[in-house]
Amino acid sequence: MVGLLEYAVIGGILYGLFFSLIGIGLNLIFGVMRIINLAHGQFIMLGGFGAYLLSRDLGLNPLFGIPLAIAGAIVIGYPLYYAVVPRLQKSHDPEMLSFILFFGIAQIIEALAVFGFGADQRSLPGDALGAGNLGVLGQEFPDSWWVAVLVSVLAIGGLYGYFARTKLGYATRAIMADRDEARATGINVDRVSAIAFVMGLALAGAAGVFVPYLLGSVSPDIGTGLTTTSFAIIIIGSLGNPLGTVVGGLVFGLGTMLMQTFYASWSNLVPYVLLVVIVLIRPSGLLGKAVRHA
Repeated sequence: MVGLLEYAVIGGILYGLFFSLIGIGLNLIFGVMRIINLAHGQFIMLGGFGAYLLSRDLGLNPLFGIPLAIAGAIVIGYPLYYAVVPRLQKSHDPEMLSFILFFGIAQIIEALAVFGFGADQRSLPGDALGAGNLGVLGQEFPDSWWVAVLVSVLAIGGLYGYFARTKLGYATRAIMADRDEARATGINVDRVSAIAFVMGLALAGAAGVFVPYLLGSVSPDIGTGLTTTSFAIIIIGSLGNPLGTVVGGLVFGLGTMLMQTFYASWSNLVPYVLLVVIVLIRPSGLLGKAVRHA
């Protein structure tokens, strides 16, 4: 029993750190622009397929999917931002309108993915990120999990450094606090928001590279479930606080792994029960108070 508990806790932390990367791009976009990107999961899915194509067609390591995701986010993100977001910001209810608009974008991306890749599930070579297992406290997990966690920690740490150490990061935080006041102080709100939007898509695409390893495969229809999971994670942590996503991811990961280990038939339900309980107790999320006083 003790060994199973250790396995569930360590695995839950690893799983949770990866899911922090899954959700952090969605929370960044909402925190800066107050728009709901319902196509978030579809961009994660595209990252997974990008890694799959690099591995299958070019024989490259799937990790090359990360720079590909960044390049794709730049190519897609900037035009999409300037075509959509400024118009949303001028509407009376940008959150609801973005909900509808990005739902349509999500369906378009999924349909194009089915057309381009087919509806079947795709997997990546199991040994591409390491063929062995790495153990902690006697519990072993695949090398691919550790690589995914390392990339997740580096990405989240990089985002923290961006917020804390760069002028653009300071400007981004100012926009998150009050968009109109930030504009009044001379900050180029559209430019900074466009960068944040691209960063959010890049983080999503980078997370998608590891989806075939942590979730078993990638398919065109996986996006909706990933978006739902991402929403659960960021609401648990704190909606609008990107770094609070780490707390939400860890709660989600630990809850999922504990239930998969001891009550597998309930594993898909319990994380969302945790979401409901946390929202009822703390509607602003576990780090909501910190956001209000930032």
